[in-house]
Amino acid sequence: MAGQHNYDAVLILSFGGPEKPDDVIPFLENVLRGRNVPRERMLEVAEHYYHFGGKSPINDQNRALIAGLEALLMSEGRRMPVYWGNRNWTPYLADTLRQMRADGVRRALAFVTSAFSSYSGCRQYLEDIERARSEAGEGAPEIDKLRSFYNHPLFIEAEVDRVRVVLDQIPLASRTDARVIFTAHSVPLAMAQSSDYQKQLEESCRLVSEGLGLDAWQLVYQSRSGPPGQPWLEPEIGDALCGLGPGTPVVVVPIGFISDHMEVLYDLDTEARAIAEERGLHMVRAATVGVHPKFLLMIRELILEKMDHCQPRAVGRYGPNQDICRADCCPAPARRPSPAIAR
Repeated sequence: MAGQHNYDAVLILSFGGPEKPDDVIPFLENVLRGRNVPRERMLEVAEHYYHFGGKSPINDQNRALIAGLEALLMSEGRRMPVYWGNRNWTPYLADTLRQMRADGVRRALAFVTSAFSSYSGCRQYLEDIERARSEAGEGAPEIDKLRSFYNHPLFIEAEVDRVRVVLDQIPLASRTDARVIFTAHSVPLAMAQSSDYQKQLEESCRLVSEGLGLDAWQLVYQSRSGPPGQPWLEPEIGDALCGLGPGTPVVVVPIGFISDHMEVLYDLDTEARAIAEERGLHMVRAATVGVHPKFLLMIRELILEKMDHCQPRAVGRYGPNQDICRADCCPAPARRPSPAIAR
């Protein structure tokens, strides 16, 4: 049985993003291929990237994640190279699988840069893997995805550390009045109803709040990209901020994102902050887990867990997420939504 759980590489599997202004439109065209999204909406999102020099921060953050994970594994004597493949931009997943095959990799574990279960954050990545293996052709490595980690104790501890840093920036006299608002990417209601996305988010928020000793918190959503008539998860971050009185200290926690990519830098640090300033709110934002040492240790533990070297761990009301996704979990909505494109 042990031989069935031997792996010779790790794959970081992510969304992708442009590296320079000339990449922005081709990247967005990749994201939107086959979807009925008006070109003016695409051009509107392109401006988000141009605002930051045409480069998505997600790429450098993935490079940092890879470097940190490689260093951690090497420090323990584990010779497991870490590769990187994307859904929508270079390095494309199929190209990465070809390189892995050329390097002699036969079986690899995929860490998806998404903590919560939904079609776009889970099932679609499984589809990406199968499509890329088919494109890579004979001899493409077998890829097994690591499980969802929304309630892993090390993920929760890393989030608690990030939030505590910004809570400590609020004067002690005002800290009891601070509103803690967790944010995550909104998804169509149909997608939410066919997955555990919302339940997992609420549990993660509860666990982080419990770790901080907070009684009051709110989960809101951001970065909606679908047609106005299509119901999506609410409330939106802007509406939540507008409901607060002037002078309220606000701690925004982007728990739905593991790195500070475009939807954090633009939708929170630019748009939400502008609303907060207009309303006279004192807004601070917690960093995402990024390369927090506990988060890197969590990825390492998920790898060891998959190799039968340790037992799965979870905290809270629910146990560890299933190791192998059910055939019917996180199905694609009957009507495919516009995806998240501001990465």
